[in-house]
Amino acid sequence: MRRVKGVEQKTHTKFLNFFELDMENENGKHSPYYVASRAKTVDDLKLKTRKNTPDGVIIYSLYGEARDKVVLIRQYRCPLDGYIYEFPAGLVDGGETFQQAGVRELKEETGLTFTPVDAPEMFCKPFFTTIGMTDESCGTIYGYASGTPSRDGQEENEEIEIVLADKAEVRRILKEENVAIMCAYMLMHFLEAEPGHAFDFLKNSGE
Repeated sequence: MRRVKGVEQKTHTKFLNFFELDMENENGKHSPYYVASRAKTVDDLKLKTRKNTPDGVIIYSLYGEARDKVVLIRQYRCPLDGYIYEFPAGLVDGGETFQQAGVRELKEETGLTFTPVDAPEMFCKPFFTTIGMTDESCGTIYGYASGTPSRDGQEENEEIEIVLADKAEVRRILKEENVAIMCAYMLMHFLEAEPGHAFDFLKNSGE
């Protein structure tokens, strides 16, 4: 059975770091494995803490009097040198919960005010994003957005367009655009839900 025998931190940056793991297999052979992480130090890595503490939050919010639009952002992302559709999202700051971070991030990225709905833990707890290369995990919050979209709270190095998408636009986006996979699955769900009832599944957790 493979085991991590050692960890060496390769970078020390604010938002993302690179680590080399010394892996040993069942035959005693060693090989390197490389991991990107939001962790600031080796001791902060989830393989050390053994805790799934959320690094970020994803915000699934509906908009409009009929609650028939979903709030998306179209954002420039450096690894693509291009644009991708995503849910509003962001990192959790020290001292705040991922729920608090979500309310803050939606306001900063879109100018909209977020009213959360209650959701069972199985739907909002942190899940891992791309586990083959990172230990990052994100919680999810659900609710309704109100107000007038604004880019005033966006950071200088962010290039974000606010999108209030109805079902027709969501279909177009899924067919034609780059979409983050976590967002794409929820958009598929949004398409199948009756208008105003996209969050009904939160009431049917089977608990």
